Amino acid sequence: MIRKATKEDLSRIAEILVFVKRIKFRPIFQDDDYSFGELQVIPVAAEYEKKLPNIWVYEDKGIVKGLIHIEDREVVELYIDYFFQGQGIGGELFEFAKKEHDVDFLWAIEKNVEAIRFYQRHGFSVTDTKKFEEGTTEYLVMLKRIGI
Repeated sequence: MIRKATKEDLSRIAEILVFVKRIKFRPIFQDDDYSFGELQVIPVAAEYEKKLPNIWVYEDKGIVKGLIHIEDREVVELYIDYFFQGQGIGGELFEFAKKEHDVDFLWAIEKNVEAIRFYQRHGFSVTDTKKFEEGTTEYLVMLKRIGI
């Protein structure tokens, strides 16, 4: 079930974000100070409290398994707990965002080819628009919804 996130979800949201970001982004950024210093559950939960109005979670049998952060027509973040990846949860959240919020663009780390392929399978295309991920030397690429 996809539902609006609540304060009670904050620790679970933070847990998913911290774990998945360490697994997916540490190999790209090679920044242990961030991955194991700054990136901690309690501060992430506090940071995301103000973002709650724009976050939806996928819950199954009382377990939050993934989340999507939407602002206006942009998918800002999509994260699925590592243990539940490959079960279609990301696809359901992404299709929800397209259908219910008419999202039409997002940014992805250029080296995160797995995520880019996922978005392409769901009707988005890589554009020529790039920018640096803040504070890094890595590029973000913009993907736009095809046919809009």
